Amino acid sequence: MQNKKVAILQSNYIPWKGYFDIISSVDEFIIYDEMQYTKNDWRNRNKIKTSNGLQWLTIPIETKGHIIEKRKISEVKVQDKNWYKKHWNSIVCNYSKACYFNVYKDYFEELYFSCENEVNLSRINYKFITAINKLLDIKTKISYDIDYGLIEGKTERLVDLVKKANGREYISGPSAKDYIDETLFKKSGIKLTWMDYSGYKEYNQLYPPFEHGVSIIDLIFNCGKDSKKYMKVKF
Repeated sequence: MQNKKVAILQSNYIPWKGYFDIISSVDEFIIYDEMQYTKNDWRNRNKIKTSNGLQWLTIPIETKGHIIEKRKISEVKVQDKNWYKKHWNSIVCNYSKACYFNVYKDYFEELYFSCENEVNLSRINYKFITAINKLLDIKTKISYDIDYGLIEGKTERLVDLVKKANGREYISGPSAKDYIDETLFKKSGIKLTWMDYSGYKEYNQLYPPFEHGVSIIDLIFNCGKDSKKYMKVKF
């Protein structure tokens, strides 16, 4: 592949539409789960719309004192094994009146209940990400950072992963501007491109006011096959 594009991100739980835009904009998406787990982040939670405002759906995580602060995302385990039932009930309660809920109800119900015996957070996130990719017809290759091995250094590690994946261009979320050393990509001959999350169109969303920063399931249940029209990357 002459100009292979690569993106590298930690796995998130039922991510927002921008996460899937970055996946669909590259040839290979590397899940970066050998990194340290961060509390109160997107790894184990996301937001949905409700008649009472935004609601967090949070997968409860084993804490065991303060050990969680030192765990890799790939090592994090679920505490309450009934979380999937609670989340699915919340989704049914708040999206049953969405235009396309009945179209995708069985698909997502089966997806949630397939997590009954899964205790590893990273694998749960992978399950949801790949299932939603399939629904959106995103054909990007998904791999794990551990498939390639990791070196030291924040930017050095990213450059090395892109090289090992035979990438020529790295697509990054804008928040990484705070720590990425752009010169290291330039020295390695890898083009660095920043994802632009501005300019999303609003769609017919339940429970005004409109909110972009919610799980992509909100877009799917409200727009169905037209969901792609409200995303940035046309795939």
